Amino acid sequence: MTPIGTIAERAGTIVDEFALFDDWMGKYEHLIEMGRSLPLIDEAYKTNEYLVRGCQAQVWLKAEAEGDLIRLTADSDALITKGLIAILLCILDRQPADAVVGADFSFLDEIGMKEHLSPTRKNGLDSMIKQIRLYAALLSHSKEVS
Repeated sequence: MTPIGTIAERAGTIVDEFALFDDWMGKYEHLIEMGRSLPLIDEAYKTNEYLVRGCQAQVWLKAEAEGDLIRLTADSDALITKGLIAILLCILDRQPADAVVGADFSFLDEIGMKEHLSPTRKNGLDSMIKQIRLYAALLSHSKEVS
């Protein structure tokens, strides 16, 4: 279930959760658990059309409008990557598309995520953020046009 609140409030909750762990092994375990709790994406969306380019692991991401909000679903074939996309969805799912476009991702630095990820995982995380922002921009623009 997606938490209630703004992007900043949800990001603050994630920062608080990760602050409970004293070492990175605990944080990685929490990240993996978040990935395991990610709702399953419909198998119909595990196609090249929904594949995020730039990730070493396979990541499928689907976005659609739900009223004025962006609805995100995703999956990955790698546990840590699945945890990363779970964090992003926890914060960005069911938020206004224009808010997602302008979202502040500094919370990733606050929890030390970018510092402790391998270069390929950092690139994958950046690719996921870029794809989510692109989807949000398209949804936001389509509302302006209609």
